[in-house]
Amino acid sequence: MPADISYTNGQQCFRYQVAAIIIEEAVCFIQNTTEDYAYSVGGAVQFGETTEETVLREIIEETGQQYAIDHLVCLHENFFSNSSGVLTGLDCHEICLYYLMKSKGKQFQ
Repeated sequence: MPADISYTNGQQCFRYQVAAIIIEEAVCFIQNTTEDYAYSVGGAVQFGETTEETVLREIIEETGQQYAIDHLVCLHENFFSNSSGVLTGLDCHEICLYYLMKSKGKQFQ
C-alpha cells in the first residue's frame, strides 16, 4: 500500500491533504470521536496518487457514497498546533486542495 505524503519530524508535522465540499441540502461535515472538531470529508494524498483520485477514494472510504468532481475550488495552506487526537502536541503545516463535488440531489433521505 502506498504511503501518505506526510511526515513528522520531532514536534513538527507536514500533511498533504484533499477535502471534498459536498453540498446536498446542507454542507457535509464529519466528526471523529478522537478529534475536537468537525471537518470536510477527505484525507492524505498517497504517493503516486493524484489529488483527484484521493478525494474520490476518501469519499467512498468515509461515506460509502460515490461522487463526481465538479471542479477544484481552492488550495488552502494552514498552520496549526494544540490539536487533539493523532496531532496532539504537534506543530502542523498542511496544504489542502478543496474540490466541489457534483450534487446527487436528495440522496441522503
